[in-house]
Amino acid sequence: MEKICIDINCDVGEGVSNEKDLFPLISSCNIACGGHTGDKISMASTVQLARLNNVKVGAHPSYPDKENFGRASMKIPQEELINSIRTQIYNLEGITTEEKLKLNHIKPHGALYNDIAKNKALAKLFLKSIKKYKKDTLLYVPYASEVEKEALKQNFKIVYEAFADRNYKSDLKLLSRQDPNALIIEKEKVLEHVLNIAKHRKVKTITGQETKILAETFCIHSDTPLAFEIVLYLTQELPNHNIQIK
Repeated sequence: MEKICIDINCDVGEGVSNEKDLFPLISSCNIACGGHTGDKISMASTVQLARLNNVKVGAHPSYPDKENFGRASMKIPQEELINSIRTQIYNLEGITTEEKLKLNHIKPHGALYNDIAKNKALAKLFLKSIKKYKKDTLLYVPYASEVEKEALKQNFKIVYEAFADRNYKSDLKLLSRQDPNALIIEKEKVLEHVLNIAKHRKVKTITGQETKILAETFCIHSDTPLAFEIVLYLTQELPNHNIQIK
């Protein structure tokens, strides 16, 4: 049987301070760069830790909304949003350059991630804001999303992402964090969820329906309860199912 290789990523630099535990186990990270949280000090320390653990570094830009941790949609002038996204990525890129690291990818955060998945005009706006990175930087996107379609049209290099610790609706949108079933925190259920996506290209939605999905990278949020235990369990169990973390 052919071995499957996947990437495991975590959203980090968000004040949870569990990066030292997580980084030896994961393969890429998404660093908060000032939109929803994070500053130059937190970015620098997280980048340095990533370098020490050979973890690929990505930018995690957000709506400029610290009050809601970037988890609420914002009505914001287009140029203001473009400038905010560019500034966030630029600030992180300055630190990666100092540390002699390549910016591997860009992954939007929270409400921005969800909004560009379903809003074609906003997806185009986001891609406009990161146009300079199109040639050399990957873009993490959800499968069957508006941003995926637009990114492919514009020849961005995309990587399909799924969430290991979140439940999906039948339209492949994530359950709202207000829903008590939004998170998957039992490590055995997380493993089952990941295996179904990685091996069968299907996700079991909250209604029990099996829906097609593609994913090359899987996210575990660093602020998910028992995040370290979940990641550790995955790294121990996935090889037993012929899946390698690259």
